[in-house]
This record gives sequence, C-alpha cells and structure tokens, in this order.
Amino acid sequence: MTVFFSPSALSRFLIPVLLLTPAVGVAQDAADNVPDVSSRSPLSDIRVSPDGTRFVDADGRPFVVWGVNYDHDSDGRLLDEYWIDEWQTVVEDFAEIQSLGANCVRIHLQLGMFMETPTQPREAALNQLGRLLKLAEDSRLYLDLTGLACYHRKNIPSWYDELPEAERWAVQSRFWEAIAKVCSGSPAVFCYDLMNEPIIPGRKVETEWLTGELGGKHFVQRLTLDAAGRTSKEIAAAWVRQMSESIRRHDQRHLITVGVIPWVFAFGGGQPLFYSPEVSEPLDFVAVHFYPEAGKVEAALTALKKYDIGKPLVIEEMFPLKCSPDEVQEFIKHSAVHADGWISFYWGTPAAQLRSKPKPTLSDSIVAAWLDRFQELSEFARHCQDSVAP
Repeated sequence: MTVFFSPSALSRFLIPVLLLTPAVGVAQDAADNVPDVSSRSPLSDIRVSPDGTRFVDADGRPFVVWGVNYDHDSDGRLLDEYWIDEWQTVVEDFAEIQSLGANCVRIHLQLGMFMETPTQPREAALNQLGRLLKLAEDSRLYLDLTGLACYHRKNIPSWYDELPEAERWAVQSRFWEAIAKVCSGSPAVFCYDLMNEPIIPGRKVETEWLTGELGGKHFVQRLTLDAAGRTSKEIAAAWVRQMSESIRRHDQRHLITVGVIPWVFAFGGGQPLFYSPEVSEPLDFVAVHFYPEAGKVEAALTALKKYDIGKPLVIEEMFPLKCSPDEVQEFIKHSAVHADGWISFYWGTPAAQLRSKPKPTLSDSIVAAWLDRFQELSEFARHCQDSVAP
C-alpha cells in the first residue's frame, strides 16, 4: 500500500518502531556527497536480459534498481503540482537523491494534471516532463514513470469520473500515448508503471472509482465499477493489454509494469492477479509493494516467492512502517535471491536537515534514521549488481 506520512500518522504507527531502532550515524549533507558525473558516459537503456530473468543495460551489463519514490514533498504536494513554479527545488532534490546512492526515481503523474479534456493533453505538463527527463539524464537517474494517478481529488476532472468504463479506459490510453511520445527517445526512462495499485471489484457493483483516503490522498483506484459477469483476470488482462498497446504505438524500447499490492501477503495465501499467466504477458517485469510487519519478515519473504514468476522483480515500495529498520534491512537482504531492485521513499528533506530542526518531530527522527540506513544499504545494492554474472 502506498503511504503518505504525516507526523500524526507516523506517530500513530511507528512509536514502537522508534523504540526498537538503534542509533545510526548522521548522514552527510547532500552537497558534500554528489559525485562528479561530468566525465561519465551517457545513460544506457535498461532492458530485460535475453533469458528474461534480470535487468541489463544496452551492453549486457547487469543492472539492479536502488531507488526512491519521489511522490510528494514534505508538505504533501505532488510533484506535478509544483515542478513548474519551483523547478530549482526539483533540481536540488535530484542531487540529494543521487547522494543517497540511488540510481532510480519513481515519480507519480496525475491524470488530471496531464489531460485537459478527454482527448487533449496539457502541453505545459508534457513540456515539463521533457524537462524532467533531461534533468534525470544529467543526474544519471532513471525514472519509474507511474501514471494515471488520482491521488488528490481536487485535481480529478469532473468529466473523468462521469465516464463509463470504456470511455475512461480510452482516456487512460490517450494519457499513456501522450506520455510515451515525450519519453520514447530518452535513455532516462526505466519503465512505465501503468497505475499504482489498481484493484477490481467482486460481484458487488461499486459507485466510486477511488477507495479510501489515506493522509488526504487516494492511492488505490478501481479499473471498473461493475464486473458484469467477467472474471478479475479477464478485466485485468484486457486493461493491461490496452494500456500497453497504447505505449507501444510510440515506444518499443522501454519497459512496462504495474505496481501492485501483494494480496498474497495481505491475505496469507492465494495467487497473484496481475502477474498470473493470463494477465502478465505484456508486462516486462514484476513490481510489488511490501511493508513487512514486526516479527513477520519470514512471512513477507514467503509471499514474495509467489511473485517470482521468471521475470525480473522489483520491490517498488518499502519503508519501516510496521517494523523496525533492522527488519526492513533483513527483508531486503534475504529478498535478494528473488528481487532485482528495491525502491523506498524520499520527500525532499535530507536527513541532516531533518535532525537540525529546532524541534524535530518523531516522524523527522524516523525518516532521518531510515535515510541514513538507505544510504548505507546502497553498497549492498551495488554488490548485488556487481555479483551478477554478465
């Protein structure tokens, strides 16, 4: 589940975790850690290896994802709500992300910020996306482009929620066509993530496209309101195929995935839906979101095995929300036998700055400690990459 961390939310969920967390060293300021990339070669396209099991660059060298979700800032604003007026902030944040040892940034694009009408995209948003691609190339950071977001209700066009399923899917297809046209030529694109945590209703006919709110955001949305006699696999397969074909009309080089809630973990059994044989054929790799619970790391690892379907696998969200940083670290290291990458979170404030506040909050302390740990673990990710036989 995608998470928005307000101080109150972190206090409610993570007070026990803080008590379990050992002290870690203070991270250096981002400006002191930015490596000199001026003499490095340009970014290389990331693709799936010939045997279909891992990531490689254009020269066949192994690639392991180590990244952050850069979904909102410390005030809860989503990137595409401020990236035009506050561009310098984005530039500085990318430098800070790079200093953490990351090689990938997951950004979340809101449909309402990119579609002016059901058929017309917003040129200003597309132009700014192009600018972000150039920044990513210069920063040597790959982008996980997660689309169709409806996180903030205020940004959802009234006409969009009024559309029936087929027309809603058509708008979603046009969104992805517009994005792919802009992104197809950039080596900074790691992947297109079709939607964050889509779900499909059961027999009940629903009336709302969005599910519950968390921290003022709606991270999960339904693909349909009425299954109308179709199975979940039939609906998921049709939607994945339609969205993927929309991207492939303009971009045949970059990877496609969909980031999912691991219901196998949440329900303690079952089989994946989007990564079933009937649905997953157009998807290049598995993206799944894991928040291990205290004392249940082994259960999370067991559930993760269900998503190891022979394609590369990225844990696209992780954070010590329900367990200690030590347990997340344990999960990361033991999941390496299955995973080809991990993506955590960064909300625009370096660890040193969080600690230097006059009155740091509990959430400040927890996030700062995790950023330190994440930076330390970047060495583990590099070791995983270097240890893979080319």
